[in-house]
Amino acid sequence: MARKVSASRRGTKPASGHRSKGKPAAKHKAAKFVYYFGEGKADGNGKMKPLLGGKGANLAEMTRIGLPVPPGFTISTEVCTYFYAHNRSYPRTMQAEVEEGIRRMERIMGTTFGDTKAMPLLVAVRSGARDSMPGMMDTILNLGLNDETVLAVAKATKNERFGWDCYRRFIQMYGDVVMGVQKRPEEDHEPFETVIHELKHERHHKDIDDTKLSVGDLKELVARFKNLVKERTGKQFPNDPWEQLQGSVGAVFG
Repeated sequence: MARKVSASRRGTKPASGHRSKGKPAAKHKAAKFVYYFGEGKADGNGKMKPLLGGKGANLAEMTRIGLPVPPGFTISTEVCTYFYAHNRSYPRTMQAEVEEGIRRMERIMGTTFGDTKAMPLLVAVRSGARDSMPGMMDTILNLGLNDETVLAVAKATKNERFGWDCYRRFIQMYGDVVMGVQKRPEEDHEPFETVIHELKHERHHKDIDDTKLSVGDLKELVARFKNLVKERTGKQFPNDPWEQLQGSVGAVFG
């Protein structure tokens, strides 16, 4: 968890009745909450763990020294401090910085977030901290998939099964981590795993390996997973990639 740090400003006070003739006060730069990395350039570096967390600082440093790191951005620990100090709200400029981060990734990767005509940009969301902490949010992969973009992935990769398998895994991860669809005390297994088990025995009459599931099986799992989310949370699984991203960021801060 990020630690709140307060800075005090101290200055000299002009003598009574006289105006200071020093240099004009410098304009303060707008606060920065999102740090980008990609194409061999990074806003941060390995020494910035207090601000970027361990993962964010290491990704920035690896980018700077020329290692092949996929482009991305890190939301600083200062956002966590702000979030809890301002009634669980975000800094006013953060959303625009996040959107700029996505646009940079789109430019570098040559893909578009939420594209339904060509291979869309899919992102991974990971939590981090200044120090290693048990119980941090699990990684969410393939964020950006929905009922339309999955078809674009299947077409672009010429592998329909791959697209639908990515989609059902995404719903499972997001439903668990962000929407809280998890095992209840009275249950023996995770709810998504129970759905998979039931489908296997209904359609194949045995507990086959996941790699043996057909495209039809995976499409059915997607439908059943969404029904499970609705039953457990009372909410529809988000179809809008931007809403998915917003939800995953919120899950980090709780």
